[in-house]
Amino acid sequence: MRGGVEGKVEMTIVEGWKTESLGDQLKLIRNGYSGQQVSRITDFPVTRIETISDGTIDLNKVGYVDFIPDSYRLKSGDLLFSNINSLKHIGKVARVSEETRLFHGMNLLVLRPVEQVDDKFLFYKLINAKPWFEKMAAQAINQASINQVTLKDLQLEIPVEKPEQTKIADILSTVDRAIEQSEALIAKQQRIKTGLMQDLLIRGIDEHGNLRSEQTHKFKDSSIKGIRIPKSWKDCTFRHVTKVSQGLQIPIEERFKEDGSSRYKYITVQYLNNPERYLEFIENPPPQLVCNIDDILFTRTGNTGQIITDVEGVYHNNFFKIAYDKKSVRKDYLIHFLNWQPIQDMIIELAGTTTIPDLNHGDFYALSLFLPESDEQKNIDIILAKQNVEIHAETFKLNKYKSLKSALMQVYLRARSASRPC
Repeated sequence: MRGGVEGKVEMTIVEGWKTESLGDQLKLIRNGYSGQQVSRITDFPVTRIETISDGTIDLNKVGYVDFIPDSYRLKSGDLLFSNINSLKHIGKVARVSEETRLFHGMNLLVLRPVEQVDDKFLFYKLINAKPWFEKMAAQAINQASINQVTLKDLQLEIPVEKPEQTKIADILSTVDRAIEQSEALIAKQQRIKTGLMQDLLIRGIDEHGNLRSEQTHKFKDSSIKGIRIPKSWKDCTFRHVTKVSQGLQIPIEERFKEDGSSRYKYITVQYLNNPERYLEFIENPPPQLVCNIDDILFTRTGNTGQIITDVEGVYHNNFFKIAYDKKSVRKDYLIHFLNWQPIQDMIIELAGTTTIPDLNHGDFYALSLFLPESDEQKNIDIILAKQNVEIHAETFKLNKYKSLKSALMQVYLRARSASRPC
């Protein structure tokens, strides 16, 4: 212990680190080329705000000009920074990973580090500084901006030696690659699932476990234009096997923040998106407003067509509760059918294109439904469930990678050592 009161905590700067303004770490910071863009593809692709919307350089989201001076050509290691955007997107940054024929366009700044600064390390430091950019941005209606003077004044703690910067950047890059690979695998598995649903929900599985085809089985035209289904299937509507009831908007003064006897969770879209923040309870609700585990909730307004299952509580006015005839249709099959793209397209069309889309009872009941026998529904469910297990397993792995990256950024991008008693 070094003087002071026992147990007092101090933070010490790690030896070999320094605090320096962003401006001192750059040899170039400037706006992009403001020339007129054209609608055709030319030899001069230029960046736009959309080019870095996901934090990477997306060459499918560039613009084009007839000519641009070569001084605007981007170099490997350049950092593109969103300095004029909505507050949510202000401060987004992407790194040019290799020299491609891409030029610096409007509404993005290019940041080019000095030789003593590793560009990958600076890239991660700027990602970590996004809350500061949001705080310092000047705000107007639907737009925020941060000027170069403010940006250059950002104080960053960095290792003095470039090899240490590079080592930290390599560690974070390794996790980023794992994240990218996991995301690519999830996207692939989702495509496989989409293909399986398309086959299984219009062709089904015969008694030998094979997909039916019109070469070996009898098919018929269905109520959905252009789709033919096995002749043995029922072609009906949701009216035949379901009954929906609409939830209720509960006044704020009738909601509780604590659980208790005779209280039920209040199921709202906000709660499902952020359970910790929007957890509320309703006391002694009418029985018809209670959703049980076996029920299916369906968003009827706003983001229409979302399916929520395995929840219990009082459901909001934005939802339909779907009760179904368990003798005719299995729960999982019904969920798969509602999530099938042709049905989702039909839901969106029926809900309308107003500011707040809304699906009424009659339109829901009018949705088409193809019904195989119960055993075949079960076999279809099993196949799709296996695919869901793979997707969920990879999603779990992806979330672990993201949590690891967040933790590593907190450890490696700060110049202060762990707290310790002095």
